[in-house]
Amino acid sequence: MEKDARIDLLARVARSASSGAALLDSNKPTSILYLTAASYGSRPTEDATVPTGFDPVAVALFEAIVEAAYVVANADGVFDKDERAAFERVVTAACGGAVAPQQIVALVDDLADQLAEDGIDRRIEAIGAAVTKKEHAQEVVRIAALLAQASDDVSAVERGVLERLATRCGLEAADVDTALGEVRAALAGATPSS
Repeated sequence: MEKDARIDLLARVARSASSGAALLDSNKPTSILYLTAASYGSRPTEDATVPTGFDPVAVALFEAIVEAAYVVANADGVFDKDERAAFERVVTAACGGAVAPQQIVALVDDLADQLAEDGIDRRIEAIGAAVTKKEHAQEVVRIAALLAQASDDVSAVERGVLERLATRCGLEAADVDTALGEVRAALAGATPSS
């Protein structure tokens, strides 16, 4: 599959809810990632007043979802310029225009700095602390599994990090299997034009 088509497909799956048939209905973007992106994209600057609808809890959840995917993507120690560009493009597209590309670039810069400074264990702890509901934890694992699947398969190291994330967020290893299965099914059953 062509790179742009693959990025579009990953973004459509990320925007969709994680339940069966609704997974690929791009006309109904209802994933928690997509819904929290609106708050993240409308986050006020230091000079602005707080806009109606801004939700700092949603912003923290959006950042946790993206960071979980980022941590898994970096699990094998290789995250080159091309992988980073593809990661940023998928996240930006998954937000459906609610978050500007430069905001995603800045977020990934911050995530890179935090991972380098804190290490993977502390970042997993921080992600887990931001996730308070089971459905949010499931979304964290689903999006991380989706972006790990971007390179066509999830390595043993990536799976290990997914399992550590799941455990820290109050889920079981079976939840990782479920997320990976949903992602594989969605990607296998989709075409770029669907």
